[in-house]
Amino acid sequence: MNAGSSIDSHKMKEGNYAIYHQEYIIMAEYRMLQTENLPGIYVIPSHENSFLWYGVIFVRSGIYGGGVFRFTLTLPEKFPDDIVPTVTFTSPIFHPAVESTTGILNLKEVFPQWDRKQNHIWQILKYLHWIFQNLNMKVPVNNEASMLLKKNRKSFIEKVKECIAASVEHVYDDPPTDDKHYITFKPYDPSIHDNARNMMLKPSNTNESSHGISWVQSGSYQSFTKEDTT
Repeated sequence: MNAGSSIDSHKMKEGNYAIYHQEYIIMAEYRMLQTENLPGIYVIPSHENSFLWYGVIFVRSGIYGGGVFRFTLTLPEKFPDDIVPTVTFTSPIFHPAVESTTGILNLKEVFPQWDRKQNHIWQILKYLHWIFQNLNMKVPVNNEASMLLKKNRKSFIEKVKECIAASVEHVYDDPPTDDKHYITFKPYDPSIHDNARNMMLKPSNTNESSHGISWVQSGSYQSFTKEDTT
């Protein structure tokens, strides 16, 4: 083997290690969500692309209470050494912090830049949850929503109710993608769901606390291995 081939091989190994290390970091970020209190928020990385996460938030109280809003979270190419990830609502939403034309959530107020030592994805999702209870943004990106909130609250609430109704109407829509991890919902079917419901309501005989069923061991950040599809 000549020197050129040796250098190319070394670079290839470094590249493979960098990719694996990045995947490890992304999966560790996902597992951190298991230890955080993120009420009503469900997220999962795409089956095809770990840089794209699908999410849904069920808003349980406040002006937006009853809304079921879908969103995507997109990680930058060099995450975590890069710009702030992007949250984009795919459900129409009327909110001072959400751009009306793109659906992008303004994160600049809380994440002016991304610091891998201090910032994590769960913090973005915490903020996403927070905006539905705290509407007064320092720098709103939807000026119409901000103006109505301050000067004509009744009209603001009417527009919000329209968004809520639309979000609920489309809960059971067919997925816009073939991705296996896209979050879907089905209407309640007693023949399918009653048994699971009864199991969940059945009192536990153990003293162990539960935070829900998860394949992630509590407190574990060890990288997992993808199934071999070859």
